[in-house]
Amino acid sequence: MPQQAQLKHIHGHGRLPRVIATDGSRPWTMNSSSGDDEAPKDPRTGGEDFTQQFTENDFEVTPPAQRVQFILGEDVNDGTHVSHPLFSEMGMLVKEGDEIEWKETARWIKFEEDVEEGGNRWSKPHVATLSLHSLFELRRLLVNGSVMLDMEADNLEVMADLVCDQMVSAGTLPPGVKDKVKDALLRRHRHQHEYAKKTRLPIIRSLADMRNQSSSKKDMVKSPSNQSMARPGSGTELNEQQHKGNTHFMRKIPPGAEASNILVGEVDFLERTLSCFIRLSSAAVMGDLTEVPVPTRFIFILLGPPGSQSNFHEIGRAMATLMSDEIFHEVAYRARKRDHLLAGVDEFLDAVTVLPPGEWDPTIRIEPPAAIPSQEVRKRPPELPKEEVDEEEEEARLREESGLSRTGRLFGGLINDVKRKIPWYISDYKDALSMQCVASWIFLYFACLSPIITFGGLLAEATGKHMAAMESLVSGFVCGMGYGFFSGQPLTILGSTGPVLVFESIIYEFCLKMGWEYMTFRFWIGMWVAGICIVLTAIDASALVCYITRFTEENFATLIAFIFIYKAIENVVVIGKNFPVNQGIYDCVCTPPIGSNASVVDYAKYNWDYCESYNGTLVGGDCGTPPTENVFLMSVVLCTGTFIISTLLKDFKNALFFPSIVRQYISDFSVLIAIFAMSFFDYSLGVPTQKLEVPNELKPTLSTRGWLIPPFSEKNPWWSPIIAVFPALLGTILIFMDQQITAVIVNRKENKLKKGCGYHLDLFILSILIAICSLMGLPWFVAATVLSINHVNSLKLESECSAPGEKPQFLGVREQRVTHILIFLTIGVSVLLTPLLGHIPMPVLFGVFLYMGVASLKGLQFFDRILIMFMPAKYQPDYMFLRQVPIKRVHLFTIIQLACLIILWLIKSFSQTSILFPLMLVVMIGIRKALDLVFTRRELKILDDIMPEMTKRAAADDLHKLDAEVGLLARIFPWGKGRNGRVVTKPPVEGGAGGAGSAVGLGLISCSTSNANEKEFEAQSSLLKK
Repeated sequence: MPQQAQLKHIHGHGRLPRVIATDGSRPWTMNSSSGDDEAPKDPRTGGEDFTQQFTENDFEVTPPAQRVQFILGEDVNDGTHVSHPLFSEMGMLVKEGDEIEWKETARWIKFEEDVEEGGNRWSKPHVATLSLHSLFELRRLLVNGSVMLDMEADNLEVMADLVCDQMVSAGTLPPGVKDKVKDALLRRHRHQHEYAKKTRLPIIRSLADMRNQSSSKKDMVKSPSNQSMARPGSGTELNEQQHKGNTHFMRKIPPGAEASNILVGEVDFLERTLSCFIRLSSAAVMGDLTEVPVPTRFIFILLGPPGSQSNFHEIGRAMATLMSDEIFHEVAYRARKRDHLLAGVDEFLDAVTVLPPGEWDPTIRIEPPAAIPSQEVRKRPPELPKEEVDEEEEEARLREESGLSRTGRLFGGLINDVKRKIPWYISDYKDALSMQCVASWIFLYFACLSPIITFGGLLAEATGKHMAAMESLVSGFVCGMGYGFFSGQPLTILGSTGPVLVFESIIYEFCLKMGWEYMTFRFWIGMWVAGICIVLTAIDASALVCYITRFTEENFATLIAFIFIYKAIENVVVIGKNFPVNQGIYDCVCTPPIGSNASVVDYAKYNWDYCESYNGTLVGGDCGTPPTENVFLMSVVLCTGTFIISTLLKDFKNALFFPSIVRQYISDFSVLIAIFAMSFFDYSLGVPTQKLEVPNELKPTLSTRGWLIPPFSEKNPWWSPIIAVFPALLGTILIFMDQQITAVIVNRKENKLKKGCGYHLDLFILSILIAICSLMGLPWFVAATVLSINHVNSLKLESECSAPGEKPQFLGVREQRVTHILIFLTIGVSVLLTPLLGHIPMPVLFGVFLYMGVASLKGLQFFDRILIMFMPAKYQPDYMFLRQVPIKRVHLFTIIQLACLIILWLIKSFSQTSILFPLMLVVMIGIRKALDLVFTRRELKILDDIMPEMTKRAAADDLHKLDAEVGLLARIFPWGKGRNGRVVTKPPVEGGAGGAGSAVGLGLISCSTSNANEKEFEAQSSLLKK
């Protein structure tokens, strides 16, 4: 069919013309078993044979997607048709001086890279954008040109002979030019990395040379004369030492990859276009054909008369893009005849997305997407409707997998947790062999040390120095080591919390009022707390954690993050009050030494810290202390600098500088670099800022107490251990809620943890640690939310980018115990590191607090919804909940959640009410339950859900893919009402979230059967269940 008539047919009928079998009028049978005409079996029937036979007319209306699914569903018993990763390279026949050779112009692994026209370098990887005309022309060439499948050739010369003989026998190649075509095919192949190493004079060149270099494209268009076709050597004669593959780029190639070579060019001895698609029976290294030393499996040849170079270039790009497509390249491996390749092209055309020419600049290179959508839907046929799944049974199954279902026997949950964690125990140590764990250890050491010491100072004021910084350090060592070795979730970091401090102060004031011994009474409270926690473990009380939804956990996490941010800023402001900028006159002057001839004026210019170095004498009432007018400003600089450096370097792994391994190390050690950089900056300026104070002796703060607390005291009545159960109940609620909410946040599905949860085991280990701390008179440590979130974030794993342009994908978290153990082991020996730690300024640690608070807000849907309230609609991000829920309902849910956060903040801010904070967390669960009366079940499942964002997005894309599948069914069963689809371009995989799922194909005007609405409703119901 002529090209114009073909296009007219396409636009007139709204579908791509289907190619029918070319082997006569014999009907095509699905259960045929004769050689290459054997058709794939329907994968939905488990390989059962069909007796129904299809004629050519039936084959013509069969959707290409269904034909491709038949091809891919066929069992491959031989090893020759198993698909491999493909590296595609396109070469053009060009004239370089007096020589004619094949020049590499583009390459593909997943995305396209082009040789810049004059820059002598590769472009950035980008999504390949193709013209429809080039795709139609490529399809026409596959219809009319030569297709040679399973060619037996192991070198270029044999391949060229077979191709030329086939074209002559088919009548497409005149016998007189056969040798010239073979000569052209065997020309030398020069690759881009060889041009870079070519000996030239790159600095001093004539204007003519520069003009020739900039007009290299014109040289490509020049047809090589047949007189100059004398080649220096073929691919088989090429010395292996002459061609050195690009071994540096080889590390980007996936293991087991094969090559696809596209050769396009124009010659002046041809009057018509020649094309040939070749698949070798077995891959072979073809001399200098490929840039990298990988065996070639596919070759596409396109030669034609002068004047068509630009069109050939676009057709070659279209062929290479098809070969890089996941679906077509599998079809190319499995194809047994030409029609199979054409079905793959038609399916590709049905899946592309069209960009209108007036609304898009074709010269713009599209950046590769952050995540490539799965193409599995294009491979498999539409699934039959599944049976309705009972929602309550599904929720019960998920709770049981997480260990949050009641077992009905004592300690059943604890036993299951132990069974779940034992198989992973050895790997918890092996998986820590990474520099990322070293960076996480050092970062969290400083992040934990400062609050422990600060908390110890506050605790000393609240308990009359019965417990202070030394006791906090010892408690951190004991609890951290025990929890790190035996807990169910060692990613959770233990620390001191504000409610525990308030609880301790209330108990101390009560004992002072009653005249009781505080540490003895606290000992019994701790024993009761430990006993109650063990009872809660025995009855599987941790199963109640399933009622802690995103609403409650994000309120709690946001509150703690805001507290970290607020406290960091508040501590710097306190420094400003203690060391104001505008002070009175500093009464201290440097005077010359006795007997010196220098005047007072000569020595008055020296500062306080330089006077003695010049043998001067300080005179004045303030000379005992250094000047402090710069302390506050320096503290602001140190705090802000630490925060900025940490934030910038943490994102440095996505920067454009340095190799990836260097960027990764800088990102992992970002906080450590910030701490040392700002500490050195403070040391070099000599401003007397506040420094970290660590106890230097391992002994109790009060000399009147020891490391073991006596259970009885003469000051306490005999019934005091009994009434200790009442404050113990309040302490149990406090510890249980703090521990379990943090554990829920750590065990989120977004973190993709693989080793399972351990809520019951964590609570059991924590109860034992509380008993030990009560016996030793140490502060109680529970799960610290912000520290745990930052611990998880510091251990996140991403895929190693192999293909150029491929973005790293989040794989999960490096789950191990070593960082937790090392953090608190180092805290235990901090007493020995006092000379070094004393040089770290406190404002630097306040900057670390600020960084942790801000970093822990990332990924919280609640915080994202707060920001959305201040954004115009057109600037709002494409979040899933904005797609599914009206914006007013989203804002209403956010306002209610924000009101709860403010109430929690107010309760925690006043010492009189802060003890009620754990109870308010229980109230939050009740408020969330009451929201069932305000919002629909569908809205709550979308807004209050712990399902990962990408999972929900993939589920939503399945709804769009369903439309395309229903349209395919409608072509086979054309009854029912139709509805308008949308024409769609761009390759289906590289386009990102659109792709095949969101695109109705070129030849696919979407129709729906009579039950399409029911099928869409079922898909939506499935989305909500997920």
